Amino acid sequence: MDLKERIRRALADHKKVSLPPGPVPAAVLVPLFQKGGEYHILFTKRADHLNHHRGEISFPGGASDPDDPDLTTTALRETWEEVGIDPADVEVLGGLDDFYSIHNYLVTPFVGIYPANYPLKINRWEIDKILEVPVAHLLRPEIFRTEDWSWQGRVHPVCFYTYGEDEIWGLTAAILKQLLDLVFAGQKR
Repeated sequence: MDLKERIRRALADHKKVSLPPGPVPAAVLVPLFQKGGEYHILFTKRADHLNHHRGEISFPGGASDPDDPDLTTTALRETWEEVGIDPADVEVLGGLDDFYSIHNYLVTPFVGIYPANYPLKINRWEIDKILEVPVAHLLRPEIFRTEDWSWQGRVHPVCFYTYGEDEIWGLTAAILKQLLDLVFAGQKR
């Protein structure tokens, strides 16, 4: 089975965990595409001057706009604004569980695929660079680790994935881990 269909099936079979509202609603897109015959995930490295998550690796996304009819629209709009992928060119495959961020956002992730060789238009105000990470790399056990971090008096496990000189960690890594766990459940990685 093609990875795209495997992801679609895994997300359709998953009973999504929705968290209670309260924090600012937000959404991200986990953007997949093919390159060199294999699937990759697009990540952004956020600009150093931003207030939140500066210099961190993330998925395209952000806070919901009052004009967004739903959170899928938010994820697609933010992806358009940050990296220039037209919402009409994204096939949304499904959603993952909600996540709370430490900056008071309630983040809903969606997984989508866009065409190969897509001409990205990077918003240099928000994005320092793009990372195109092969899914096969993310399945290598030696590039994944967890660390226990203390936050607001509690210890939380924090996930990390290493790609070259960059570390994908925190909320982005937690979202990525859930996707990989769902799609590759029971498969030795």
